[in-house]
Amino acid sequence: MMKQILFAGVIGLFLTLIGTPLLIKLLARKGYGQYIRDDGPRTHGSKRGTPTMGGIAFILATILAYFGAKLLTVYLDPEADASPTFSGLLVLGLMAGMGLVGFLDDYIKIVKRRSLGLRAKAKMAGQLIVGIAFAVLSLQFADNRGNTPASTKLSFVQDFGWSIGPVLFVVWALFMILAMSNGVNLTDGLDGLATGASVLVFGAYTFIGVWQFQESCANAETLINPDACYEVRDPLDLAIVASALMGACLGFLWWNTSPAKIFMGDTGSLALGGALAGLAICSRTELLLALLGGLFVLITMSVVIQVGSFRLTGKRVFRMAPLQHHFELKGWSEVLVVVRFWIIQGICVIVGLGIFYAGWAAGK
Repeated sequence: MMKQILFAGVIGLFLTLIGTPLLIKLLARKGYGQYIRDDGPRTHGSKRGTPTMGGIAFILATILAYFGAKLLTVYLDPEADASPTFSGLLVLGLMAGMGLVGFLDDYIKIVKRRSLGLRAKAKMAGQLIVGIAFAVLSLQFADNRGNTPASTKLSFVQDFGWSIGPVLFVVWALFMILAMSNGVNLTDGLDGLATGASVLVFGAYTFIGVWQFQESCANAETLINPDACYEVRDPLDLAIVASALMGACLGFLWWNTSPAKIFMGDTGSLALGGALAGLAICSRTELLLALLGGLFVLITMSVVIQVGSFRLTGKRVFRMAPLQHHFELKGWSEVLVVVRFWIIQGICVIVGLGIFYAGWAAGK
């Protein structure tokens, strides 16, 4: 099954590398271009009209890469077990569902020429429907060890504490999904910033899935330290999903990096945020996601601080929020901001993986 991880990443990369320029031509022909905020940095004016809704490319590529990897594995080895798992399908479904909400938002912005897209209540309702469906279904489909895709316990590097119950779990899962979706959405303000940061986090979840598979409690009798094993339903399949996402985003980044030929739009940012939350929930690393996706958290907090400060004191902490625009207005070039923020995200991933490994080592 390890081959599927490589196949998924390569297929996802190939599909977006060749598929994104086709999507760019299609969107440009239909005139589906990006609207730019009038109050944003002046350098962004040149981006007006750049095709958006590019998230379609990596959403489709990820789904095709996931199933393509399984078909290719069976073709090369008919006896191989390449069946889709409920965990993998639920994360893909969450990604696609959130992407659909984002697509409707983008479509309304472009076709109806309404810069704010979906009404706030309609957009929230769509996210809630998708999120609740994922949360409820993730507590079903127990395997022969009694493990469901998600757990009602909170988790950091593994589950800990007492069960919070199914109702509170749904609320918690919704918070994670909405927080990450909107976090990626806020980060998607500069060419390639959100895409490159997402590649790093999906790479981390590919590693986590492989490690959890190797140290799974299902194989406790063969482990040197069974006390440090992981009770995760489908860790290797989650690694396949993460690899497909990493490859698809990497291929999309070729066209999305500065100067961007296409933007992911809400279609892509909501989908990526949903995928990140889904991977964290199903891999039992919910709180660890705040570290692994540290850049998204940092940028979200900058908006919270800016809004809170202005409402309480009438003063702004940053020249502009989200944080990346603050540094643009300080004179940093767009590319400089993006690369330095990628470095911050890379540090977050290294620290997060270090803590993940330390948690395993401490349980030995």
